[in-house]
Amino acid sequence: MVVATGFFDGVHSGHRLVIGRLVEAAKARGDESLVVTFWPHPRNVLQCDASSLRLLSSLQEKKDMIYSLGVDRIEVIEFTREFSRLTATEYFREYVKGRFGGKAVVLGYDNRVGSDCRNVDYAADAAKEAGLEVIVADSLTSDTGTAVSSTWIRAMIESGEVETANAMLGYSYGLEGVVVSGEKLGKAMGFPTANMELYEPLKLVPGNGAYLVQVQALGKVFHGMCNIGNRPTVRDGNARTIETNIFDFDEDIYGLDISLRFLKRIRKEIRFGSLDELKAQLVMDREFCESLISSEYGNR
Repeated sequence: MVVATGFFDGVHSGHRLVIGRLVEAAKARGDESLVVTFWPHPRNVLQCDASSLRLLSSLQEKKDMIYSLGVDRIEVIEFTREFSRLTATEYFREYVKGRFGGKAVVLGYDNRVGSDCRNVDYAADAAKEAGLEVIVADSLTSDTGTAVSSTWIRAMIESGEVETANAMLGYSYGLEGVVVSGEKLGKAMGFPTANMELYEPLKLVPGNGAYLVQVQALGKVFHGMCNIGNRPTVRDGNARTIETNIFDFDEDIYGLDISLRFLKRIRKEIRFGSLDELKAQLVMDREFCESLISSEYGNR
């Protein structure tokens, strides 16, 4: 068994490099590939900014993406305070080798394993001490020279820079949920919206603003524009909402699944002086989105 281990939040391009090396090494040895991951996130258990932590992928999304990369098997370890006290050597010996039968481990450039682990070199030494062969995958940097990491991608999404985040992820960032009833103000202005309630409450929502999105509903794919925010034009103090106007769509989908893929932020959230001003802006937003679809995103 050849093993890669980590939280793998978002299964971004750097993770995919590690998993690619894992699958390649397992095939070369005629062995199985195994990803060992954890749930919940360590910060949720250890209370390190747990209240503000939001994730790039739910557990199911993470598993689906990892399997799509050709991995044979996934094991999920419940992350507890007791588990967090294991040293790197103890973890490799008791879990990777002892429980899962690992013979080799593939480490990412920033893999930190165990309560005492400081860097990947320490993790590699600990794995060797536990009797494992060690393969270290190369690091991956963005076009700007920034090392690709879940932390950096979260920062980009929080600031609304979804195109930069997508480039690091290797795919368009998405949200999944159910359509719930809203106040129907959009419909009254000629822009009916599907209001989303997330399936995973800890999923990271992009920063407030208007976005061009790809929408999946009723088993079909559409384009649309999504507004995320507190709707300051309507009234102050609103709860944050995710509302999507789906283009060329006129179906009742309340209570049904909806998924969004964020392609581009088209503007920040704005407080308008009246609903008429808001409606005029929505007309311009739609025209801009349609121009982007025809020129850049038509086949996505």
